[in-house]
Amino acid sequence: MSRPDWIILIVTLAGIITYGLVKSRTTKNLEGYFLSNRTMPWWLVLLSIMGTQASAITFLSAPGQAFTDGMRFVQYYFGLPIAMVVLSITFVPLFAKLKVFTAYEFLEKRFDLKTRTFASALFLLSRGLSTGISIYAPSIILSSLLGWDIYWTNIVMGGLLIIYTVSGGARAVAYTQQLQLIIIFIGMFIAGYFVIHYLPQGVGLKDALYISGASGKLNVITTGFDAHGFNWKDRYNIVSGVIGGFFLALSYFGTDQSQVGRYLTAKDTRESRKGLLINGLVKVPMQFFILLIGALLFTYYQFNAAPVFFNKAVSQQLQKGAYGDSLKNIESHFNSVNLQQKQNVTQYLAAKHADQPGEKLKVQVQQGNHVLDSLRKEYKAVVRKADPRADINDTNYIFLSFVIDTLPKGLVGLLIAIIFLAAWGSIAAALNALASCTIIDFYCRFEKKQEHPQLKDVQDVKRYKLSKWYTLGWGVFAIIVAEFSNRMGSLIEAVNILGSLFYGVILGLFLVAFYFKKIKSTAVFWSAVISEIGVIILFTLDQKEIIGFGFLWLNVAGSLLTIFFGYLFQYTFFRKKTREE
Repeated sequence: MSRPDWIILIVTLAGIITYGLVKSRTTKNLEGYFLSNRTMPWWLVLLSIMGTQASAITFLSAPGQAFTDGMRFVQYYFGLPIAMVVLSITFVPLFAKLKVFTAYEFLEKRFDLKTRTFASALFLLSRGLSTGISIYAPSIILSSLLGWDIYWTNIVMGGLLIIYTVSGGARAVAYTQQLQLIIIFIGMFIAGYFVIHYLPQGVGLKDALYISGASGKLNVITTGFDAHGFNWKDRYNIVSGVIGGFFLALSYFGTDQSQVGRYLTAKDTRESRKGLLINGLVKVPMQFFILLIGALLFTYYQFNAAPVFFNKAVSQQLQKGAYGDSLKNIESHFNSVNLQQKQNVTQYLAAKHADQPGEKLKVQVQQGNHVLDSLRKEYKAVVRKADPRADINDTNYIFLSFVIDTLPKGLVGLLIAIIFLAAWGSIAAALNALASCTIIDFYCRFEKKQEHPQLKDVQDVKRYKLSKWYTLGWGVFAIIVAEFSNRMGSLIEAVNILGSLFYGVILGLFLVAFYFKKIKSTAVFWSAVISEIGVIILFTLDQKEIIGFGFLWLNVAGSLLTIFFGYLFQYTFFRKKTREE
């Protein structure tokens, strides 16, 4: 990067940290540290919810996802608006009435301590692991820019964001996310503008969409049905998006403390509902726009030289080794086909502009892309031979490559800062939630009770200080996880797959608590344990391709299994015990 880019990057990040520290002043107790004394207005709740959900993975990996697989990933969010309505009607008023610190406190009131502890433990495991992946995402950037070892980069990234999270708690998280999102939206619009601006003269947005559409990248709505019926293995379609996406969103926003903690900071129930409902309205268009950038980026590389492998650091290193000649030959062939592809798309657009039949030319464009994809796969296969430890999925580097190689001086620094800010916003909220669950659901619940009323203030200060140590501890844990995240492929898929392994069962516990009053504590506890094992078995069978089961359906399966086994256990093994009670 140039000197102006470094200046903008450093000033922006330093400003965010300073702003967070200034805004972090709050009462030194648990309610102040974790919930900002429940004083936040709806718009700040909204920005905090969006900032927590929209991590660096969203802005770094989503354009690459659309570049490689088209825009059908947006269907993953179609169930979210429905989930926001359900949450506003059911979860929000109950949590507000009970004045809970964490969502899992409600499970003890409805069932018992072991059920609460199990649900909280599942959250801690899933969120702790996914936070590590979120740290790895921006580390990719520094590693690519500076040539740093990725392991040391993870430590630097994790260490920086821990500073204001440990210092300020929920208040610092909310206020920094407010500023972060403003900068992020400005930066993404700038990136979208330059993708179109750098297209050849005479090629505008409409033409770029023609090319993307002809190449299958505007597949916003897909049914999931093929010649053999519904394809359960298909990850993103309208059916799995609405049903599986609904269950995932309901669990994420209703039972994941990193999100529940955001709207528990609101002044009252009305403010919480506003934040959630407006989030449901803006999330799908926001994700659509980010994916559209990826689809337009695909068109950009139809006219311009595209890398055969977007992870340039790995490519340059391996081309110096024993497989260097093989890699260079494939790259040379790829560049030749890429030049021919530019002619194909130019001819296709000329036919469009002249209102001439262009089906034959459209087929040429598609065949050219097929050859380019085949060469990319061939190149990755050689990379894997040259270095079995190398990450051959370069989806996460596509948008980053465009930013670094093409944007003007100054804007590169701004776009890199945006990815850092998105990372810090979501990770800070996650660390705050992990610490709150650890201190509330475990430490406070199992510590020795101090009955003397004069000791209450002393206890509050002690727990407040201990919360900072737990935040630091989870930050270190996430950094350790990040060190093992380099083989997870598309990060936006990886983090959602990881959540789907746990979210369904946690949601099932809450659904039983709300709607199935006859199912009691022991039955639902063992139901959740068995269901979690069942979800992991389903996922393992899917990975081994023994069954076809897209990951979004794991959320549905986990919820329904928990309800089913709850009923089964309640009216078989634990029926007599319930009568005695």
